[in-house]
Amino acid sequence: MTYNTRLEVKLGLKINKSRKIIVTNALPYANGEIHIGHILEHIQTDIWARFMTLINHEVLTFCADDAHGAPIMMKADELGLDPTEFIDQIKKNHQESLAKYAIEYTNYHSTHSKENEDLVSEIYLDAKSSGYIYKEEIEQCFDEQKQMFLADRYVIGNCPKCSAKNQYGDGCDECGATYSATEIINPKSSLSGTSPITKKSEHVFFDLSKAKNDLKEFLDTSAIQKPIVGKLSEWLDGELKSWDISRDAPYFGFKIPNETDKYFYVWVDAPIGYLASAAHWANKNSLSLDDLWNKNSEYEIHHFIGKDITYFHGLFWPALLMDSKYKLPDSIHVHGFVTVNGEKMSKSKGTFITADQFADACDPELLRYYFASKLNSKIEDLDLNLEDLAKKINSDLVGKFSNIFSRSAPFIAKNNNRLSDNIHEEHFEKSKKNILKILQHYEEKEFSKATKLIMEIADNTNRFINERAPWKLDQAEALRVATTAINVFKNLCILLSPVTPKLCHQMLLMLNINDLSIENLDKELIDVEINEFKPILERIKPLNIQDFYKKEEKMSEENNNIIQIDDFMKVDLRVARVAEAKHVEGADKLLAIKLDLGELGTKNVFAGIKSAYEPSELEEKLVVMVYNLAPRKMKFGISEGMILAASDSDGGIFVISPDSGAKPGQKIK
Repeated sequence: MTYNTRLEVKLGLKINKSRKIIVTNALPYANGEIHIGHILEHIQTDIWARFMTLINHEVLTFCADDAHGAPIMMKADELGLDPTEFIDQIKKNHQESLAKYAIEYTNYHSTHSKENEDLVSEIYLDAKSSGYIYKEEIEQCFDEQKQMFLADRYVIGNCPKCSAKNQYGDGCDECGATYSATEIINPKSSLSGTSPITKKSEHVFFDLSKAKNDLKEFLDTSAIQKPIVGKLSEWLDGELKSWDISRDAPYFGFKIPNETDKYFYVWVDAPIGYLASAAHWANKNSLSLDDLWNKNSEYEIHHFIGKDITYFHGLFWPALLMDSKYKLPDSIHVHGFVTVNGEKMSKSKGTFITADQFADACDPELLRYYFASKLNSKIEDLDLNLEDLAKKINSDLVGKFSNIFSRSAPFIAKNNNRLSDNIHEEHFEKSKKNILKILQHYEEKEFSKATKLIMEIADNTNRFINERAPWKLDQAEALRVATTAINVFKNLCILLSPVTPKLCHQMLLMLNINDLSIENLDKELIDVEINEFKPILERIKPLNIQDFYKKEEKMSEENNNIIQIDDFMKVDLRVARVAEAKHVEGADKLLAIKLDLGELGTKNVFAGIKSAYEPSELEEKLVVMVYNLAPRKMKFGISEGMILAASDSDGGIFVISPDSGAKPGQKIK
């Protein structure tokens, strides 16, 4: 009986017949770097997709850069770039960052694409023909200098309720009041610093209340966590405000069909970007989007999102799709935020860590494991505790998992790296008793429970090695114990592969296994040759927040060391002749040197070159002196300048001398 069949029978999971699954991850916004909060979601998505692939389902994963909106337009303008040039570079950076964490998508696209523009217009026109769309005149703040309407985030002033200063145009951080940007007192545009005027404009709205009954049915039939369904139902039972889906020019985005100078709000085309990414892939693979995402599609649609965008994905997104020809999501999985050492991620508090910063300081595969060991199906925030990270990696991956191979390897090496032709069947079968539970935990997105059971198997196998004590046995029996442990280790690699794919792949290659298959869990690895064990994992020290900024600090130091020609010209370097050199009583490193600078006269300096030169070696030697260095009072007198010398890592000192023909007092240029 295969594992697929056993899961079908024992757990009721429909995996004997391969399912068709589409998985999406919320789109990173294309105006900055990916941080570890984003990475949490990408890791969660990737683990689940890898697991579902492991148990032989057809899995397609789609993501894209969310590449429209005023912030992107303004950032590109600030950098003097065309917005398309700016978002192309950001997309490249995002994909490079994700690759460091072994995040793989079937297709990674951009919302600024032909596929997305066509789909946005199509879905909008379907909604319009079904009566969801209407227009209404609204008042907004308008920056006369920039000649643009201002989003709430670009209006700053005094709260109309409590008069607190420097509050944004949509709400007060001091009293908690919410209001319109047009109500703010003494408003200023954060873009120009000028006072905006109030100006009317006709906007396009999506009537969300029209979809109320259909949305209730959607929540009843979709796989969404109960607390999220409860919150969405609470919003549904309240007053559903219509959604302003338009923005006025200038705006970086797609124009609304049959409208003048009106653009789709970024949140309209962002979720449609899922479909656009799928369409882009389908077109390259002799398929169509209709094959994947039509109303009657066999593909299950699974969205992974953060809790901050629940409203958009749980209400606006399905409502937008209601009268389109595309399928609504089957599942929306919501996760919490990432905190660092118990603190909210914040640049001002020094707890903001980008994906690249973490990868520069620590193997990203280790963060995959740490996040997996804490992730569950709930909407809980996850704390990245740096001390706990080190403890978890050292205890689990090094002390339990990898330790099995490293302890078994010496006994196998004595047999020319060939495994025994038999194993301790009882222990091997016992090690497999919780595998079905592990697979079920993965399926249900209970990754912490899965990793806990995997480490229990590792723990038990290390105990098995201790109890059998192969170092006390003859070679044949010691080899049998080691081979048994290696067979368990092989299974652990397969089970852990959705979490740490690179690590497990490297480990399995040492076992001469290239086929990462769920069926291999039942196969015994006996009487075959494996490769020599080479340590891949080692214990790590607890990280400090500053570890993530070392590269930036080094780059900053390097940048700070760069001087302009005007800076260099301030330094007056002169040729000098050593007229006299002598030891300084009581000084271990200094020599007192009198320098002759020709018509400029003489100067006395103290030089720390005693370890390399005797005074007699220096006399009459031409040297380079910093002539305009401010005199410095020292214990043994006043030093009126500096002699230039080079040094090496071994402590060697080498006084720099001008070429023959140079004269004392000459300026070095």
